[in-house]
Amino acid sequence: MPAEPPQIIIQELTTYSELMDVQRLENLIWNEPPIPLHQTFTSIQNGGLILGAYINETLVGFSYGFAGFKNGKSYLCSHILGIHPEHQEKGIGAHLKEVQRQKSLELGYSMMTWTYDPLESRNGYFNLSKLHAICRTYVENCYGDMMDALNSGLPSDRFKVEWWFNSPFIEEKQQIDVRNEKSPFQIEITEKGLPKLMDVTSTLERILKNRTIEQILVPVPINFQQLKKEDFELALDWRLKSREILQTLFDNGYVAVAMKKKKKENVVNDYVLVKEDLIQEPRVF
Repeated sequence: MPAEPPQIIIQELTTYSELMDVQRLENLIWNEPPIPLHQTFTSIQNGGLILGAYINETLVGFSYGFAGFKNGKSYLCSHILGIHPEHQEKGIGAHLKEVQRQKSLELGYSMMTWTYDPLESRNGYFNLSKLHAICRTYVENCYGDMMDALNSGLPSDRFKVEWWFNSPFIEEKQQIDVRNEKSPFQIEITEKGLPKLMDVTSTLERILKNRTIEQILVPVPINFQQLKKEDFELALDWRLKSREILQTLFDNGYVAVAMKKKKKENVVNDYVLVKEDLIQEPRVF
């Protein structure tokens, strides 16, 4: 008989010793200075929330969020989530997000927000298609120049997602018909077998002239980190062209609601953008 998978226990972290364990895990995951204890401890006393994921009483993952307020709306800003390298791909991140949602509701929040790199299609699928968050805010070079391996050398552009806990649209989003249509944005394959976005500006002009388009597919590389490793200039080209596409579409009333996965032999996945009229929640950002 195969061994039973270890049970994952999620609990709220409130003591200095627990927060020190979080710091040690931060160092292990990112090899960077951790968030100061005085900051995290003050946050959880003032509307913030830190959760720990344990296997056999050992901390293997955590999420940290603090109270946010803008334009008359309060929300939880989910700042960071990390999983021990030996325990990734076990569903711990999804488990943490679900408990984070439940605890946020108990604290009185109706929405949670966080950021991620829009060119990381794996994160896009998790955040939009699995968790049913939405995005209509593109932040250019959000964190300035970052020196870690994932971000070094490129502008740190980010999607700022909204996860509305009680939105009818988000509750029912899995019923949205993601049509089997092609993206209007053309892709060519380079000599290295990598995808390259072509004529973006004129494609956007055609889209904006046709006010009846309700759904648009926007391609992003399936594996952006591998593309960046093989062709840095192409990675920068993707950053700048996708920025133009997504900023323009958001500014013209479109919202990213899902990530359409393609077959393994493909080199891009597609964001699904729809008209903002379908979203019933007010704008916060």
